[in-house]
Amino acid sequence: MKIAFVVNDLQTRKATHATIRLAQAAHNRGHETWLTGVANLSCDQGGEVRAQSIAAPRETYRTTDAYVRDLLSKNAKKERVGLSKFDVVMLRNNPAAEVKTRSWGQYVGIFFGRLLVSHGVIVVNDPEGQARGLNKIYLQEFPEIVRPQTLITRERSDVKSFVQKYDRVVVKPLQGSGGQGVFLLRKEDKANINQIVDTITASGYLICQEYLPAAEQGDTRLLMLNGEPLKHRGRHAAFRRCRSGGDIRSNVHAGGTVEAVDVDEKMLEVTRIVGPKLKHDGMFFVGLDIVGEKILEINIFSPGGLENAQKVTSVNFTGVVIDALQRKVSSKRLYGGRLSNQELSVL
Repeated sequence: MKIAFVVNDLQTRKATHATIRLAQAAHNRGHETWLTGVANLSCDQGGEVRAQSIAAPRETYRTTDAYVRDLLSKNAKKERVGLSKFDVVMLRNNPAAEVKTRSWGQYVGIFFGRLLVSHGVIVVNDPEGQARGLNKIYLQEFPEIVRPQTLITRERSDVKSFVQKYDRVVVKPLQGSGGQGVFLLRKEDKANINQIVDTITASGYLICQEYLPAAEQGDTRLLMLNGEPLKHRGRHAAFRRCRSGGDIRSNVHAGGTVEAVDVDEKMLEVTRIVGPKLKHDGMFFVGLDIVGEKILEINIFSPGGLENAQKVTSVNFTGVVIDALQRKVSSKRLYGGRLSNQELSVL
């Protein structure tokens, strides 16, 4: 199959990124594999979507380090490819990463993804579903039983009332990722509330969530594929993210560490509750951040963790994802135009 991965910026790719692991797996299997950035897409006069893209020059690679090194070297293949003729385009760009420096780039993946769908390309995650999940308010569409008590506002008074009700609350930007701008507020922090609210709302809305005491033990990143927990060789693609020192954030980018985790029945029940909606919205590859029986965040744009999941389980999950994409291509050829992109996304 012909597959392309759309990322924020080609020059910032690292060997540890899930996108690189997926691209290398597809490349090593002999699939025509290209990567492009949101600044490299175009639509010509005939409506065809094209992209300045790069591909690795060698047939196979033993490590992601060697793969990404060749991708970013002068030996890489560089062409303006016609994405409208591809079998699959995987949107792996995170809109939140574009907010501060390239606000024009936030929705590029969704816009061009829609065009590609109209040309019959399988686009995952489905761009219409991604449009629904552009920020953390998406979690509010799921049953209350699987999410913390939440407030979304720009008003100081709302935040103060929420803190008084729940004693400890986590406050963060409505749109963001990687643990940026996350604060823990207590009832006694009255003097800091105004400053924190003003800091976060300077760039939009904020979200308050009740603090879950179980979060002191970290959270669990559990990867979902086609609305089901990603599993291979009897192990789930999951790991616990533990805090560093007194930091309330478990994000690895924020200094958190990872360890093995047993995916218990409580976690699986959470996946059974959210799975049907993820499938309905065409969410092919998703990361759930779980504490106890609650989901803190649903990562639908560029969920990471494949490397950490392999580190703690000794299982490589990338091939399972590529297998699933191949099955979608085969199903499309079998059923023709009778299946929508949302249906193909999670078939």
